Amino acid sequence: MRISVIGCSYLGAVTSSCLARMGHDVTGVDIATRIVDDLSAGRAPFFEPGLQELLSEQRETGRLRYTTDVSAVAGSAVHFLCVGTPQRAGENAADLSQVDSAVESLLPHLAPGDVVVGKSTVPVGTAARVAARIAEVQPEATLVWNPEFLREGFAVEDTLHPDRIVYGLPEGPAGERAQAVLDEVYAAPLAEGVPLVVSDYATAELVKVAANSFLATKISFINAMAELCEVAGADVTALADAIGHDDRIGRKFLNAGLGFGGGCLPKDIRAFMARAGELGADQALTFLREVDTINLRRRDRVVEIARQVLDGTVTGRRIAVLGAAFKPNSDDVRDSPALDVAARLHVHGAEVRVTDPHAIDNARRVNPDLTYVTTTDEAVDGADLVLLLTEWREYVALDPAALAKQVRNAVVVDGRNVLDPQAWRDAGWTYRGLGRP
Repeated sequence: MRISVIGCSYLGAVTSSCLARMGHDVTGVDIATRIVDDLSAGRAPFFEPGLQELLSEQRETGRLRYTTDVSAVAGSAVHFLCVGTPQRAGENAADLSQVDSAVESLLPHLAPGDVVVGKSTVPVGTAARVAARIAEVQPEATLVWNPEFLREGFAVEDTLHPDRIVYGLPEGPAGERAQAVLDEVYAAPLAEGVPLVVSDYATAELVKVAANSFLATKISFINAMAELCEVAGADVTALADAIGHDDRIGRKFLNAGLGFGGGCLPKDIRAFMARAGELGADQALTFLREVDTINLRRRDRVVEIARQVLDGTVTGRRIAVLGAAFKPNSDDVRDSPALDVAARLHVHGAEVRVTDPHAIDNARRVNPDLTYVTTTDEAVDGADLVLLLTEWREYVALDPAALAKQVRNAVVVDGRNVLDPQAWRDAGWTYRGLGRP
């Protein structure tokens, strides 16, 4: 099929290249010349495992092209909206200006029978509004809402082999025709037996934010348990293992530590609360305020532990921060807990050295006042304290005995509870985790 993808940053770059892999003829459109130039040259504009290889492969097939000219979407039967919906400045609500701009730019090029597919995470009610606007200009085009469920670090795999596909469709023949088109777009994963959920617009919009809110709640729950474990002398990791064996609960997302960040969970739960308030149902989501509060409190806790292990002050002390990205296998530093903690320690007078395998350039743009180094050795050299704040595999696999020879004081704070406490203590380290004895 001929498909256009409007918006080619994270979601759009992954979506467009994966659609080409599925065999479709894809044109990606973005207003950012740098992004279009990178993608056109087969270069991933950000780090995402597998994306670089996929772009290079699909560029050679001739099925994938990128442009800043939105008129290039004309002739495509399906148009994916993959633009961002960031948090509004100074508010919790989502900023939908990119969605509205993308729709307006697409309208002059729509033809009868075209299907517009919304993938962006939006407040409930947005799809109905967008569908009405499309109907004003091209009443024979149909909107489908098809939320994305990509995990950064696994986005290519999640797109090619999703765990479910959701269509939000209008009622009647238009919805039936649109579903047939989407079934053809997703023929490959559907043939693998991927579950398909068909719903109305509102339900499809709510699926993504409800899923993210549940995951955020699960993370904050175990972090609240970590706070209790610290005062009770219990071990939150063993607690998580024990309750995780209950298949009604499950072990995933029960890893206590520094908390969540990134461009999805924090802003999505805040926008969810804001939209519930607009609809007069704010009491239904008041618990998310506590989820958000617990999450942010973890950052305070790591800073406080750093002070404790350094005899009450971080001023003038050299601190190595391992990790700047909000999660491993990503260079995304949006609302990164690791970078936030590093910045707070710097403000309190610490000499902070930050390292990360892929996120240094992005971190430097966000917080240029910090000192960045490219290797773990540079970061830990002469350090009074080592903070592991992003659980990159290479940091988890560090040799504590070898590392002890490079630091000034062998003190480590494991902000992700991924190190073996006994192994580090046996190597002479003072070890502190979160919610662990």
